[in-house]
Amino acid sequence: MEIVTRMHRKLKEEGKPYKIAFASDPVSWTEVPASLRVLRRQRDRWHRGLIDTLIRHRKMLLNPRYGTVGMLAMPYFFLFEFLGPVIELLGYVALAGGLFLGMLDVKFAVAFFLAAVGLGALLSVAAVFLEELRLRRYPRWTDIIKLTFYGIIENFGYRQLVTVWRAWAIVSYLRNNQSWGAMERRGFDPAKKSAPKKRKQGTT
Repeated sequence: MEIVTRMHRKLKEEGKPYKIAFASDPVSWTEVPASLRVLRRQRDRWHRGLIDTLIRHRKMLLNPRYGTVGMLAMPYFFLFEFLGPVIELLGYVALAGGLFLGMLDVKFAVAFFLAAVGLGALLSVAAVFLEELRLRRYPRWTDIIKLTFYGIIENFGYRQLVTVWRAWAIVSYLRNNQSWGAMERRGFDPAKKSAPKKRKQGTT
């Protein structure tokens, strides 16, 4: 992200015509975190990287000189990605506090919460189906059903957990935490460990 942002900034400042191309559907293998501890480190690192990029290139924010990147992309990442976790957590606290103090109607609060969660679930499910309509990636309907189910239930518990981790990443950044964090790798098939072959005698 920082490299692409730097490229936009430099080429815009030099007034050079340019186009940054990307692979819209890259195919690659990656190893996902195998535990909540490692997942927390990953999300913390990602969010600190996002913050660092935004702060480093903050002069682009709402600056017409940088075109749609400065006027649309940077404000989006500042408001919805950088500050999003804080705003979301404050919303949960306000909702719980309002209910506890009797300042909110219970039916309205529940309906509002379900609407907010429902919107998130709708966006996740829509992304799954749009990808399937465009790419026909999943050969079995059971795969689509599973992804749809995960897109719904992630909004109950998992999303809130990641939100807390991302909010804490802001605190880590303010404390000047620049550690990468140990990322444990288990491999795709732990039972098969590759070992260097023994060199035959008399060969080089």
